[in-house]
Amino acid sequence: MRQSALALLIATMLAACSESQPPAPAAQKTPPAAPAADAAKAPATAQAPKELPEGDCGDQSKVPEDQRVANTARWSTASEQNSFSFDVYRSDTEKGEFTKITKMPLMGAGTTDETHKYEYRDDTIDPCKDYWYYVESTSTKGEREKFTPVFHALAKRRPRGSAPGQ
Repeated sequence: MRQSALALLIATMLAACSESQPPAPAAQKTPPAAPAADAAKAPATAQAPKELPEGDCGDQSKVPEDQRVANTARWSTASEQNSFSFDVYRSDTEKGEFTKITKMPLMGAGTTDETHKYEYRDDTIDPCKDYWYYVESTSTKGEREKFTPVFHALAKRRPRGSAPGQ
């Protein structure tokens, strides 16, 4: 895939995702937005709140989907060249082993000069842990390449009973 035609916006993991926020669809394309040129200056890590709220840690599989804490990866393209799909990868460490977390690829827009926005909601996290992510693209010819740099999502809460700042 020729990335020279792609302009990338990583609106990285949002610290604003909360337990009360209903889940977004696994993959969502939204209508064209403003050009991504200025957004390329966005930071590659999420902003941490000054003090994390206390809460439960660990596996959320028994928590109803609409109450799970999640990280949401968002990116956009100013144009696409032979774009077939995207997959999201996650790791517990910045340089660690990354695992594909998308069950089904997020479909690309093919070849277009229009802006497209994409997002993937990861509600399989431990809310008390940091995670690292990246997005991989697949071309219509089956060629895969890392589409984004690795980006960091900070923990959403601290364990119950722990002091702030720990």
